[in-house]
Amino acid sequence: MNVALEEAAKALERGEVPIGAVIVENFGNIVARAGNETRARLDPSAHAEVLAIREACTVLKTERLVNCDMYVTLEPCAMCAALIANARIRRIYFAASDPKSGGIQQGARIFDRKQTHHVPEIYSGIGEEKAAELLRNFFSKKRLKA
Repeated sequence: MNVALEEAAKALERGEVPIGAVIVENFGNIVARAGNETRARLDPSAHAEVLAIREACTVLKTERLVNCDMYVTLEPCAMCAALIANARIRRIYFAASDPKSGGIQQGARIFDRKQTHHVPEIYSGIGEEKAAELLRNFFSKKRLKA
């Protein structure tokens, strides 16, 4: 999770929402890492999870990440949760919950749907305070500018 938090901090430095994601193969080998790039790419789908999954699939030359786990600093949204299921990621570890836009334990709860073909193991709250602090600081500065 520390590497995901580093990616979130880099995203913050770029003016992006500070979310970072890391994909690890076989309990330790980092195959992909990313931070949000929606503003830089002018692409609303350029979430950290999406970018990390794309990179991992390219590196591992597969569309299925069955031996991989994802660490992400914020509960994935519905779009990212659906992609995680489609990629067949084994486990998801996320830091902070997202009551507004979360797609796993909040909101859409994608993995609770019978249409979801794959449900990863889910672990939450790892590094929660650091991730939440990055997000709070980012959004409080945005509100001051408004």
